[in-house]
Amino acid sequence: MALRLIGRLARKPTTSISSCCRPMTLFQHHHQQQQSRHFISDMRKSAFEDRIRRLIRNDIQYELDRSPLTQLIPKFKSFVIDERPGEQWIRLNKKFGNNEEIKVEVTMFRVFDPPAKHGSVTTDNDLELYISMVVDIFKDDDNGILEFVCNVWPDSIEIEKVFMRDQDGMAGKPYLGPPFGDLDDEVQTSLYDFLENRGINDDLALFLHKCMQHKSKNEYIRWMGSVEAFVARKK
Repeated sequence: MALRLIGRLARKPTTSISSCCRPMTLFQHHHQQQQSRHFISDMRKSAFEDRIRRLIRNDIQYELDRSPLTQLIPKFKSFVIDERPGEQWIRLNKKFGNNEEIKVEVTMFRVFDPPAKHGSVTTDNDLELYISMVVDIFKDDDNGILEFVCNVWPDSIEIEKVFMRDQDGMAGKPYLGPPFGDLDDEVQTSLYDFLENRGINDDLALFLHKCMQHKSKNEYIRWMGSVEAFVARKK
């Protein structure tokens, strides 16, 4: 009987300290590896984001070294200027006479790519920058708005379209008149004189090109600063 009891005890599995601790040691090792990988991944992410921020800051500084970031002048002759920070356009307003109000909206630059001549190749020197401009002239609440759609070149203003619209905008598909170039030459000249008399002239064209160059730079620096701030933001 004693021998059988001894045999059972001999066959009974024993729990050693090493076998008990081995699974925990493997878990800890795996956990440490994960922590190490996460740490390395975070370091790489941080280094990558720091590089982006450094490149952005260098680009901003380069632009600032060329010319400082300043606000647009608030007036040009009798026009009051609304810079519209963060947007792609500016607005000019003025009063004319006793009952006219003029509103001018100008968008940022567009590129005119002239049609290539046969056998020629278009180069950067052939490209021209121009500005789109809408001139609205109000008289009173009982009248509509006389609207001019124009292209603004560095030294001139080109009328593309002239039409009347309601104060509240355009509903449906109203008749907008013929293409401006199809009008009688004297009518075209008189409409250019109409704008000229209100300060919409070559001097304004030159100013707007300088103004929009300035705004383009300001908006670019603002945009780069916003991107840099977003990259730098922590969770």
